[in-house]
Order: sequence, then structure tokens, then C-alpha cells
Amino acid sequence: VKTLLSPLESDVLDVLWANENGEATVREVHKTLKRKGKRVVLTSIAVMFDRLHQKKLVSRKIESGRGGYHYIYSPRLTKEGFHESIVAGTIDKLIDSFGSVAVNYFNERFSKGKK
Repeated sequence: VKTLLSPLESDVLDVLWANENGEATVREVHKTLKRKGKRVVLTSIAVMFDRLHQKKLVSRKIESGRGGYHYIYSPRLTKEGFHESIVAGTIDKLIDSFGSVAVNYFNERFSKGKK
């Protein structure tokens, strides 16, 4: 996952996945990362959320609150679902690129009981 996402994108998603209600504001994520010793500014987290939203990894809703309107973000997939989608996408690309060679490799690899 760390190779598919920037370190900060990964940290932001980890905070969302660990959150009990599965959603958070930019400020809440900033506070959590700060407690974990991460040195990151609030605007960087806002940019990361925007990128994750563009990648369709998080959804957002607007709520009115102190100081005006703000977004509340939530992950579109569970952590396990996200990992599964990466594996599925990677395998699909391998099969699309290498066809029967990839399929034969997977058959041989897993028929031997290797994990």
C-alpha cells in the first residue's frame, strides 16, 4: 500500500480506518497525526484528502459548524477491501499483459501449496 499511496495519504487513510465512527474532519486527522509525532501542517492534510477524494478512495459530505462549512471524510472501502482491490487490480493487469503465461504461473505456484 505504501508504494501505491504517498506516506501522508497512507497515514490519513489509516486514521480514518482506525476511527470508531469511520469518519473525520481535516482538523481531527491533523490532531491525531500530531499526537503520533507526525510533523504535518493542516493544509497538507486538506490537500491529501482532496487527492484521495479525486482517486475515489474517500467520500465527503459538507456540514455546517463553528467557523463555517467543513468536509467530513470517510473511506469508501474498508482497509481489507482496499487491499483486496489492489491485489485484484494487480492480478488483472498481469493477466492482461501476459495472458496464459501469468495464468499458468499462478496455477503452478498455488497448486504446490506455496503462499
